[in-house]
Amino acid sequence: MENLSTAFMLMAVGMVTVFIILLVVIFLGKLLTALVNKYAPAEEVAPAKHTKHPAPIPGNILAAITAAVNVVTQNKGKITKIEKM
Repeated sequence: MENLSTAFMLMAVGMVTVFIILLVVIFLGKLLTALVNKYAPAEEVAPAKHTKHPAPIPGNILAAITAAVNVVTQNKGKITKIEKM
C-alpha cells in the first residue's frame, strides 16, 4: 500500500510541475509577442508600380465561393475581395 501512495504522490508532483512549466511557457510567449509587436512593428509593403489585373474569376467558381460564405456565416457574411493565392 505504501508503494501505491508513493506512486500517486509522484504522479501529482509531476502533473503540477508540468502544469507550472506550461504556464511559464504561455506567459513567456505572450511577453515575447508583446515585445516584438512593440519594438519591431510590421514593415510597410510598398505597392507594386506595374501590377497586372488578375483574370476574372469564372462565374461557377464565384457562385461556389458565395454559397460557401453564405452557409458558413448564415447569410451574414459579405465578400469584399477575392485573391488567388
